[in-house]
Amino acid sequence: MVSAPVLVGVDGSPAGLAAVAVAAREARMRGIGLRVVHAFFWPMMRVPLEPSSMGPPEGGLRNQAERTVEEALRHARETAPDIEAEGAVVTGDTLPVMAEESRGAALAVVGSRGLGAFTGLLLGSTAVHLAAHGHCPVLVVRGAGDPAREGPVIVGVDGSPSGGAATEFAFAAAARRGTALVAVHAWSPWRAEAPAPRDPAAPYASAPGELAANEERLLAEALAGRQERYPDVPVERRVLRGGPREALIEASREAALMVVGARGRGGFTGMLLGSVSQAVLHHADCPVAVVRAGGGED
Repeated sequence: MVSAPVLVGVDGSPAGLAAVAVAAREARMRGIGLRVVHAFFWPMMRVPLEPSSMGPPEGGLRNQAERTVEEALRHARETAPDIEAEGAVVTGDTLPVMAEESRGAALAVVGSRGLGAFTGLLLGSTAVHLAAHGHCPVLVVRGAGDPAREGPVIVGVDGSPSGGAATEFAFAAAARRGTALVAVHAWSPWRAEAPAPRDPAAPYASAPGELAANEERLLAEALAGRQERYPDVPVERRVLRGGPREALIEASREAALMVVGARGRGGFTGMLLGSVSQAVLHHADCPVAVVRAGGGED
């Protein structure tokens, strides 16, 4: 494959196959290849990999791993017959394997929970780890996992560098899908940027409506220039007073895709994933793309 492919991780779980279908559709829309990877950790455990002398020749852990990839490739080609797809069984633990594989990918796609997840977990460790440590945008397939799910692309906007990369990614995603973009900016007086200094004799720190106007302006500035580059993408702006986590999770019910930055302007230094992106990853009703600053659309 000449261009960086869409990467998808599989483990034989239904969530993994749902991720394959979404990844295949992403590859087709982008006009690039698909790489299916299964992390094979059993060699590290020093257990027998080949078929037992007492069992069928198609048995054994190595054959099982190869069948997992073959099944995923069949599913990908059923979803998008015209894409170029390749598969690989890579020795190693899932988390470092997928993080390393993401270095050469345009987009990494994973299911929300694989075979190794504990019952009751809303999100598996692979999805969390890759969203935090991936070297490209990461798409976590939540909800029903329908690759052709309809609805707008929704992006959370907060004015941060990571949010800017997410906005660029979201515009490109909406353009590929031929759908609308909904830009959501949620704010509260406790999280709003401080207004310019006013007359000390004024009775209030800000004039009536000034905070809301500042937040409207923040959203307009975040979208500036991108609407000109994507003139065919209808854009709806939503400036909501309230918590961003609640606003985005509610908006996800109508979305084909939710896009968030890895860390917003309120995140603590050193955090790889902010509280908003973590909340959306765990509770959104649609696939969620997490984009890091400098890791937007290619």
